[in-house]
Amino acid sequence: MSNFHKLTIQSIIRETAQAISVGFSIPTDLQDTFHYQAGQYITLKTDINGQEVRRAYSICSTPQSGELRVAIKEVENGTFSTYANNELKEGDVLDVAPPEGRFLLDSAFAKAKKAYLAFAAGSGITPIISMIKTTLEDSTESSFVLVYGNKRPEEAIFRDELLALRDQYKDRFSIEFIYSQSREDGAHFGRIMKSTVNFVVKNKYASHNFDAFYLCGPEPMIKEVSNVLKTNGTDPSKIHFELFTASTEASVIEEALDGQSKIKVIVDDEEFEFTMSQDTLILDATLDQDIDAPHSCQGGVCSSCIARVTEGTAVMEKNQILTDSEVAEGLILTCQAHPTSAKIVVDYDDV
Repeated sequence: MSNFHKLTIQSIIRETAQAISVGFSIPTDLQDTFHYQAGQYITLKTDINGQEVRRAYSICSTPQSGELRVAIKEVENGTFSTYANNELKEGDVLDVAPPEGRFLLDSAFAKAKKAYLAFAAGSGITPIISMIKTTLEDSTESSFVLVYGNKRPEEAIFRDELLALRDQYKDRFSIEFIYSQSREDGAHFGRIMKSTVNFVVKNKYASHNFDAFYLCGPEPMIKEVSNVLKTNGTDPSKIHFELFTASTEASVIEEALDGQSKIKVIVDDEEFEFTMSQDTLILDATLDQDIDAPHSCQGGVCSSCIARVTEGTAVMEKNQILTDSEVAEGLILTCQAHPTSAKIVVDYDDV
């Protein structure tokens, strides 16, 4: 899917010692293409040491700001994040795909009095701060509570901006900072866990009737918070999450993946047919054929590679994104899916 556009980096801000935010200049003719909703992400593409590298990063600016900005935290042995934090400069040009993603702020916030609660850890704050600012700036009635975990205050991305928002919107925005390696006045010590969730929803903010919950960060945190919320009677449909890191353990697949499948891949109204081994992931086999299928993380964390199986069957190693009903409708994460039928048709356009 060749939908990348070359965008110039307008500004780079050093947010912490390990993280930057990158703002892009959007030409007039691409304003509609890059219109986004709070919570969405963009995929960046460039060549590093002769290899094409793609990474998805959440948007931290707001739609009403007229800005397109993402935060990039440098991770150990991270190819793109290390390159971005140490080599990118203003004026550089990157290939950028239009905004996408299913982790979206409830659109009702501006029309009714809504209360939201978010749990973010580390760089998981990136889409959450877009939701927070959008809610506070576009509604005079809705409120937001943020639980934000980091190792130390100096590693908390957007900490100063969040504190400024808290001062500006005292009656509608509250923050519970949590640090696992530093004891600070006015903050909790430890990690986001069962006791944290119970303190927030059953104690300090027990009077709040939260309309939606937004969780963003590592998979263990999301599972813990989600389970506690459900145990406390929260409707699962109110819990929304996005993973920034996922488990590397694949599910046990009961099917014997020792055969071959004839596969037809449909992308950008073009059809490609080839034969692939069932023990190979559909996305990997597709890319090996030099087919430009949409993808980014290739780890089952983003939703870039979703496609629909319109004929045949497939099984996924893991799935933390698609709902049971979506899977029943034939949607798959092609970066996690193996064909299990002799013939299969995978349509990237029908999603």
